[in-house]
Amino acid sequence: MNPGDTSLGETSLVREFPDNALAQVLFGPHNANLDRIEGHLGVGLDVRGNTVTISGTPDSAAEAARILDSLYQSAKRQGHLETADVDSAVRMAKLPKGHEDSAGELVIRTRKRHIAARTPTQAEYIRALGEAPLTFGLGPAGTGKTYLAVAKAVSMMVAGEVDRIILSRPAVEAGERLGFLPGDLKDKVDPYLRPLYDALHDMLPGDQVAKKLLAGEIEVAPLAFMRGRTLANSFIILDEAQNTTTMQMRMFLTRMGEHSRMVVTGDVSQTDLPPGVRSGLLDAVHILDGMEGVRFVRFTDKDVVRHDLVTRIVRAYDKADREAKGKTRDK
Repeated sequence: MNPGDTSLGETSLVREFPDNALAQVLFGPHNANLDRIEGHLGVGLDVRGNTVTISGTPDSAAEAARILDSLYQSAKRQGHLETADVDSAVRMAKLPKGHEDSAGELVIRTRKRHIAARTPTQAEYIRALGEAPLTFGLGPAGTGKTYLAVAKAVSMMVAGEVDRIILSRPAVEAGERLGFLPGDLKDKVDPYLRPLYDALHDMLPGDQVAKKLLAGEIEVAPLAFMRGRTLANSFIILDEAQNTTTMQMRMFLTRMGEHSRMVVTGDVSQTDLPPGVRSGLLDAVHILDGMEGVRFVRFTDKDVVRHDLVTRIVRAYDKADREAKGKTRDK
């Protein structure tokens, strides 16, 4: 496509990026980032020095210009760009009219990093985490459900909005049968809680994580430890909630005390419950739907922000599940 050719309804826009170093970060090695944007939008991007000429339909050229401007600002903040940043900018450019300006404000700030929404659904989720006493994040792995919840918990603790963070998962499986595992209780449950520890270390320096764990300001514990407690002034997260029974979910949700916030995350398609045992997450979605103060945010494979291959894997398994259900109905 030749820059400046406006035939067949095409147009050209020009963007100039004054900082040489940041422009190179924006363009990527051998203009790889620009190539990726071209592939997503079907536009032409022609580089001359620090200037990019965008050729395409009026809508696609304008969208590419917004993406380039957004990525330039990201490069200025971060000093680098990854493939995921480019894909995120493309997704966020597709937000409905009126949301573009607010999308830039959807950043969770922690001691170690600032985490921005990378998909429109993540933007919706971050809003819910900031507004609702109880938020459900539902959908496949790799969509940021738990990571963003931990980030929000840390940001609220740093800001003094909560006193404690409670992170919990059903250990092993819904029955929480830990006795056969070697070691003391900490040795038994830590492998199942490791993803939560990893997220914490992404948000806070290691010495602060250790200090807050020791002081009880941050608690990482299996779901069974929630029984009989009332958790006030806390940010409470239940991860892998599809592996709870109905009674366990009810127990967990009723732990909320004054000035607390709860987040429940899970993927109902990945339950490890024994056959015939209904997921407490499924029941909660049915029972609490429409209740004031409760928000449900549903992620799909389009929100997977890990490697491109993960998205394709999720879609392949979803397709296989649909085909299997179709065969079952035909019998």
